[in-house]
Amino acid sequence: MTKNNLLTEQLTYAGDSPTPTHLHLCSYNADHIERLESRNIEELIPKLEEKSIHWIQVHGFKDTESIRRLCQHFEIDFLVMQDILNTEHRSKVEVHPGYNLIILKRLIKTPSNGFQPQQLAIVQGHNYLLTFGEQDTDFLNDIHAALEKNVLKIRQRPSDFLLCVILNSVMAHFTSIISQQEDGLEELEERLVDPEHLHTPGIEEIQQYRRNFRLIKKCVAPVKEEIKGLLYAGNGLFHKETFPYFNDMNDHLLFILQTLDGCREMISSLLDLYTSQNDLRMNDIMKQLTVVSTIFIPLTFLAGIWGMNFQHMPELGWKYGYLLAWGLMLLTSAVVYVYFKRKKWY
Repeated sequence: MTKNNLLTEQLTYAGDSPTPTHLHLCSYNADHIERLESRNIEELIPKLEEKSIHWIQVHGFKDTESIRRLCQHFEIDFLVMQDILNTEHRSKVEVHPGYNLIILKRLIKTPSNGFQPQQLAIVQGHNYLLTFGEQDTDFLNDIHAALEKNVLKIRQRPSDFLLCVILNSVMAHFTSIISQQEDGLEELEERLVDPEHLHTPGIEEIQQYRRNFRLIKKCVAPVKEEIKGLLYAGNGLFHKETFPYFNDMNDHLLFILQTLDGCREMISSLLDLYTSQNDLRMNDIMKQLTVVSTIFIPLTFLAGIWGMNFQHMPELGWKYGYLLAWGLMLLTSAVVYVYFKRKKWY
């Protein structure tokens, strides 16, 4: 049974990731960049200078007390801490006095051609940005490389620009997944319309794509309207200079949602095509069975006549009666077969 989170002061991680909790600090400004890894927030606090931007990545949720101390240092509400640790929480955007909260999902491929969602929680403050993930990942390594090279003067920009860069990485992640899924749908379509293809897709394969797109939409759609609130938040954490980069990220988000709608229509078309192909195959099988049955109906009729137990049947005593019966049966079968061939019924 789900517990009421307003009746407890304890933080609980309900996931199953075995990754031990550890923190990666990346402090930077226009002149330098410094990195530090630790399992203890107290070791990082002396490094948090006011004149630098501090990006702290938290990997692993097992040590909830360390996460509590980190959040308390940045004056993050208890309910927000609970949302961060609740890996089943829906994607959302919240504006708080002094910081913004963004909860997103990223997808991990499973052996069954499906996806497993993993939570990525982001807290953006005036001179800091916290990211929380269940496992170690190289998902944001490109951003570290950009910080090293100071791409687009990223180290001279405020924390909202780093947030836009991370959000763009998340959207690029979903765009890549959708592109792969689209390619898979096109391959499915080719296999369905090609009757000579050795591996005709089954309904389960099509349904797997439907489940994947439903999961992607569940991860992305909730933030479509909410994320615009960051631009007009009253906490002063977003600057006008960052608006173009934010709008670029928002364009990627809209592209993902539009592509999802197109893919949903394509899946519906594939299901209709699959049903039609099945009906055609069934009709073809029924046609062949009907032809075979029609050929044997007159043979059954002849066999029934000569199988009657009347005492006087002249051909039964005839020397060539047996050969006549076989010849008549073969001739009847040949005539029916040729007739069907000329009518193009077979």
